Amino acid sequence: MRKFLTALIVIPLGLILVAFAVANRHFVTVSFDPFIANDPSLSVTLPLFLLMILVAALGVFAGGCAVWFGQRHWRRAARRHEADSRAARLELADLRAQAAAAKPGSQRLPVPSGVGLYGPIGRDKQRATL
Repeated sequence: MRKFLTALIVIPLGLILVAFAVANRHFVTVSFDPFIANDPSLSVTLPLFLLMILVAALGVFAGGCAVWFGQRHWRRAARRHEADSRAARLELADLRAQAAAAKPGSQRLPVPSGVGLYGPIGRDKQRATL
């Protein structure tokens, strides 16, 4: 099912990307020199579709980094809580071991032979024979 849903999304997205690339094949010049507009020293000439794809990929990467840095508080809290939980589990195991070692063996009195819960074996509360 997962492969089907992935194909259902990836195939149309790929077709849209190919159609976009075919429709925007012309070259554009991107300048990184704000001071000299006529003959920029820092410029790149590439197809428009490639520029758009690179800008989108850069945006996805920048957004992912921003989210990752924004969630550092929650990751730190999760690590701290995990360490606290691990320490509490170890302390509980130690306390249980100490309690088991300190607990004396249970001493039960032996059941008297021939006498049941309500008197002689084979009789109920009203002393009727069973």
